Amino acid sequence: MPPPQAVRRPRPGWATAPATYLLVGINCAVFLAMVANGVSIGSPTTGQLMHFGANNAGSVLINGEWWRIVSAMFVHVGILHLATNMWCLWNLGLLAEPLMGSAGVLAVYILTGAAGNLLSTDINWLFPIRDGAGGVFFPAGAGASGAVFGIAGALIVLLKSNRLPVPPFELKKLRKSVIYFAALNLVLGLSISGGNLFLHSGLNIDNMAHLGGFACGLLFAAPMVPRLGSPRSVFQARLRAAVGIVAGLLVLFGFYIAHVTPPAGLIKFLNS
Repeated sequence: MPPPQAVRRPRPGWATAPATYLLVGINCAVFLAMVANGVSIGSPTTGQLMHFGANNAGSVLINGEWWRIVSAMFVHVGILHLATNMWCLWNLGLLAEPLMGSAGVLAVYILTGAAGNLLSTDINWLFPIRDGAGGVFFPAGAGASGAVFGIAGALIVLLKSNRLPVPPFELKKLRKSVIYFAALNLVLGLSISGGNLFLHSGLNIDNMAHLGGFACGLLFAAPMVPRLGSPRSVFQARLRAAVGIVAGLLVLFGFYIAHVTPPAGLIKFLNS
């Protein structure tokens, strides 16, 4: 009789996708810290969000608080906002981590989330919201959704690779589901924002953060090859190139935003 073979125990989910679980854990820990410090679990105020690291154009470009570009992607506007973002992050992260590795998931989360927040900052700076008296204010931006869209964008590119040891019809099915996810949520966000203009429902979606994160995810994955089916040295070299290219472009974009001239009306308001 042949010798008995050792039974391999399945690895727990956190061991196969540690970066995904780490990111979900950090986001949940930040929210718990907010609630522990008296922040409403359902509807935090703008001041509370800004205290814990949310982003807006005035804080970044007037006060020089550039760290908010990163911190805002870990702050959420209530338990429902957190739950929906973490559900999407968990599902997309578990799919992405075998393709780009743990370091790749961490990099794409931070870089695409930053890209979304930079684009949102730029648009809100150029087109600020005005109240009835002519005053200007900048909305607070928070949440992981820009980074989630970034992961979706990267997946759309990587799942196109013919290096993956997966049947083509399965890859096509997975890729199509990610495309549908991104398209549906982009349209939903734009519809909610458009409806808010007419109904004044108070629901504000940061569509620029979504678009910026998604576009950056596509760019991030363009020079990469998936970890599965590729030589380790080739994958690591392509990952380093992707990080370097995107990080360099974000620095240049941030430099541009820091020196862009605001509209004349905003300059008058700031100098008043």
